[in-house]
Amino acid sequence: MKIKRISILILIISMVTGLFADEKISITGTVEWDSMEIKASVSLDLASTGLRLPSGRTLGEVYLNSGYLRLMCPNILSLQADSSSTIADLVDRGELNLYEVEAFALSASAVPPALSQDMLFMTSSYTMSVSGISSALLRHSRVTEVPRTLTPVSTAGYTGIIIIAVDYLPVHGMRSAALAQPCLFPKIWDSEMNLLYERTMLEARNRPMVHYTVESEIFQSNPSGVSDDLQKIVGDRPLRIFATGVFGMSPTDLIIDVNDAMLIISSDVNRRLLSEGKVAVILNESVLKQEFRFDE
Repeated sequence: MKIKRISILILIISMVTGLFADEKISITGTVEWDSMEIKASVSLDLASTGLRLPSGRTLGEVYLNSGYLRLMCPNILSLQADSSSTIADLVDRGELNLYEVEAFALSASAVPPALSQDMLFMTSSYTMSVSGISSALLRHSRVTEVPRTLTPVSTAGYTGIIIIAVDYLPVHGMRSAALAQPCLFPKIWDSEMNLLYERTMLEARNRPMVHYTVESEIFQSNPSGVSDDLQKIVGDRPLRIFATGVFGMSPTDLIIDVNDAMLIISSDVNRRLLSEGKVAVILNESVLKQEFRFDE
């Protein structure tokens, strides 16, 4: 029912926007992986539409909103879903459809349009949750069990897992190094390339697989050593691990030493940290905010 309403809205918008042949509209924004949000600003050149104020303001707002939908959808499609696929790839494979992508865009919260001081432009700002996209794609009917080991080692019970991947790391199978990149569904491998964590292992579908943040969040002057916000994810006794490499067509998958992996899979308590998504990944600050811009 919701998708039908969206389709009707898009049809109406298309009819309205067809009135203007030479409109100039632009979008600028940032994908913020630490907050799991996309923040965008859409600006309409009023002179290019032929609208006159104040009578044309309402139509200008309709046109601005339709421009947002048209320009935001490609940016959603370009989001990295995993190490080998973007959202566009998932659409091509039938795991998602374009109506759902449009629904994600329409779910954004918006600041009412405002006019520039010279009255030449109308601009509105939008904030969209990336977590909502992640949750919608967690469609597995059965949860895959986190791997166990036949030779467990002695390990403490932790409240969360922190993987530190700030610096350039070797790319598995290649003679190169790269900064680990964020995505919706990163996998975690051990140094023997056994898979430890992937999206079907996540039980809680209302939270992302991992929480991305910066290095300063794990060097706090308190007993846990982590910020209050991060402590909500990994608790006050997190296991800290340094990534030893990255893997994938896009270097989003993390590799950790097999000895560190054993600390996780040797304990039921620690295995549950993965299935409950109590995982934080510390990335280089430069990759956590990805800017985009497009002008029509």
